[in-house]
Amino acid sequence: MVKVIDRAELRSMLVRDENIVLIDALPTTAYARGHIPGAISIPSEDIIVRAPKMLTDRSTVIVVYCKNGPCRRSERAAARLESLGYTQVCDYHLGRDDWSEAGLPIEMAVSP
Repeated sequence: MVKVIDRAELRSMLVRDENIVLIDALPTTAYARGHIPGAISIPSEDIIVRAPKMLTDRSTVIVVYCKNGPCRRSERAAARLESLGYTQVCDYHLGRDDWSEAGLPIEMAVSP
């Protein structure tokens, strides 16, 4: 079962520099416009294909997020990760909007 976490828990994980993979489940265009620092882009609809290639250790702690609570992309991405056998999946359900509204940093994707 996917664990839902809040901003404080995600911040704590990042501050402690835990070995987590932070996934932005929004489309790549939304990721480019702004994402939580350290996040990688794997849109929720691409999780099934891309995750096994990018995340070979199924016991890795993975945190997925999307735009906000009403956005269901992180929920779908987390369920898909679990269906692939990942055992430590968390959903930062309130997402990027919650992070940004708290005054925390947002990164823009670097253009090639």
